[in-house]
Amino acid sequence: MGYFWRKNSKFLIKTVLLSFMCISPFITSLAMGEEISDHKQEVEKAINSIFNNRNKALINGDSALIKTIFDTNTKYGTWAYDHEKKKMQYIHNWQEKQGIKFTEIKPNIVIKRIKEKSIDSYSVNLLCSTEYKYQYDNQPSVENSSRIGTYHILNIVNRSGNWIITKEWYKDPFADSLYLDNIKAYSSKEFILSQNSTDNNIGDRRLKAALYAEEYCGAASEGKNGYKYNKKYRDYNPQGGDCANFASQILFEGGKFRKNGAWNYDSGGATRAWLNADGFKNYMINSGRASLIAHGSYDKVYKVSYKMKPGDFVAYEKKGDITHISTVTGNDSRGYALVSCHNTDRNKVPWDLGWSDKNIKFWLVHVNY
Repeated sequence: MGYFWRKNSKFLIKTVLLSFMCISPFITSLAMGEEISDHKQEVEKAINSIFNNRNKALINGDSALIKTIFDTNTKYGTWAYDHEKKKMQYIHNWQEKQGIKFTEIKPNIVIKRIKEKSIDSYSVNLLCSTEYKYQYDNQPSVENSSRIGTYHILNIVNRSGNWIITKEWYKDPFADSLYLDNIKAYSSKEFILSQNSTDNNIGDRRLKAALYAEEYCGAASEGKNGYKYNKKYRDYNPQGGDCANFASQILFEGGKFRKNGAWNYDSGGATRAWLNADGFKNYMINSGRASLIAHGSYDKVYKVSYKMKPGDFVAYEKKGDITHISTVTGNDSRGYALVSCHNTDRNKVPWDLGWSDKNIKFWLVHVNY
């Protein structure tokens, strides 16, 4: 036994050392993995806290709370803070115009990627599906709900135990409404508050069109299909926008409108009438598949907007060009038309929310099912 040990001791020592050398990196790697995981959990917790605080500030008009979220010592952080402050003021102006009060703005965040930039500094890519709950001033017991989806890229840093945003990019659904002189007169409020909920007895094709929109409105959905668009179709957001593509899908997949030479999508691509917002509006009206209800500024069209039904659509005009299409998918407790769309993703949102610039004109279009 002693002879065996003396003869093989060097071999055994080498084996033990080699084993330890192989195990040690694994242990170190595991420890580092756990540390990174812990950091990511901390960042995720911080992100959720920031978004919740931002939405509380929007409801309460608390610009001081919004300021604590951003690094206002940097240029980008200051820009982000100023933008959010303007958005808060717009939301309060709009709810006054509408005769409503937002009661809750609740974010549901899906983290796509967290990348460490330096110590306590991270880049985050995320999706946020935000539910906006509101009540009419003369209907305090009835709660209405809309959902808006946004995609964010932001930098976050821990400063003395506080997580703040140093830079943020996202397509803001209220970006066209941040000029605060655009909502001054509230002549619409009395009329809106006097309306009643509409008859939801609509045809099967209109109903299925609305259901399709709800299922595939992306980040504005409830997440049953992973907040994704319909994979059968290309996402044209990176090429400038997917709104008309989605509106066409709603009519084809849900409303059962047939494709033709002018209005078509296949493996080779899409026609202008299918894909382009202006082309879509013109084709639908000129082909007889739709007819115009009204065209003009908000003050000129809001009263007749109550004629719209699920399956109809709204085209938004800026400087003579149609830049966006939304499909009507419901009505709230006062009969106000709600729309769904891509770019940015919306699900049953009041049709003019985020489109309050005085230079925007609206095309309210009835679709002939």
